[in-house]
Amino acid sequence: MEKIKVLQIGCGKMSIYTMRYVYEHGAKIVGAVDINPNLFGKDIGEIADIDPKNVLINPIKDLEKVIKETKPHIAIIETMSLLNDIKDELRICVANGVNVITTCEEAFFPSNSNPNIWKEIDVLAKANKCTVTGSGYQDVFWGNLITTLAGTTNSITKIKGMSSYNVEDYGIALAEAHGAGLSIDDFNKNIAALDDMTQEERNHLIEQGTFAPSYMWNTVGWLADKMNLTITSMNQKCIPQTHIEDLESKTLGIKIPAGSATGMSAVVTAETEEGITLEAECVGKVYSSDDVDTNEWTIIGEPETTITVKQPATVELTCADIVNRIPDVLNAEAGFIPTSQMPTPEFRTKSLEKYVK
Repeated sequence: MEKIKVLQIGCGKMSIYTMRYVYEHGAKIVGAVDINPNLFGKDIGEIADIDPKNVLINPIKDLEKVIKETKPHIAIIETMSLLNDIKDELRICVANGVNVITTCEEAFFPSNSNPNIWKEIDVLAKANKCTVTGSGYQDVFWGNLITTLAGTTNSITKIKGMSSYNVEDYGIALAEAHGAGLSIDDFNKNIAALDDMTQEERNHLIEQGTFAPSYMWNTVGWLADKMNLTITSMNQKCIPQTHIEDLESKTLGIKIPAGSATGMSAVVTAETEEGITLEAECVGKVYSSDDVDTNEWTIIGEPETTITVKQPATVELTCADIVNRIPDVLNAEAGFIPTSQMPTPEFRTKSLEKYVK
């Protein structure tokens, strides 16, 4: 196979790593688009701090034109966190037969939070013989790492996880989704209030495509799918995080007053027919000087096992997973397929096209 041709959708903070990793693993970027007019016309080499590649960033409105001109094998979408926010880009890609891998957190397991859009894209991808998936840091550190540990356990009553990350590292959309910068009253009104509903009310929002899942909502669905568990009930609770002093957010361009929301903790709990409780918490906030990324999971059962990853490089790990996953996407069946139904991630020692069947 020829070198894998990649289309980069979103040329912000994450793409700095992803684009470089694409080249370092033997693939090439043939086109790039973004919404930021300050980036239009710039060579991607300037963005990724690598040699010029003679690939200029185009406006997102020209996405279909870029696809037709460059004929990429796969697109990397690194923009927003919710499926509704990237659905137009997904439609254009799959309508043109382009495979997609995205860091969109909801796309990690979208059938449990936005089934209508998931199904629409799934049908369209199958009709055009291409594959869509969501991946990144959670693919390993909230997913495959946990299910691998479960494979060494005799009996399990509960799986409990906690992960934290600095919203400053990911851009404005993620920071705003976590409520960073809101007053506590506004946080409770705009974010926490969505937790105070019955399961029937939540199911109605999910069917309508208006539910706003935390990242762990989709992760818990992924874990259940990978472990063949049947979820009987599920809820989430979003709690504002604060700091005793003002915190500057360069991403939001504001100073967050002491006592206001610097982000949130979201705890998702699911019960299953098999008697295993899944409880997962993610803490995303603007960090103070004392905060660091953490990732800790405990499998409660016989035996009990806890694994702690100290200060994971969450951004770089996300981007490396995306690039290493590219052959899995190209080898997968057509449709909107979660990575829970793909091989376990692996490091690619050869050029990426060598792994494509």
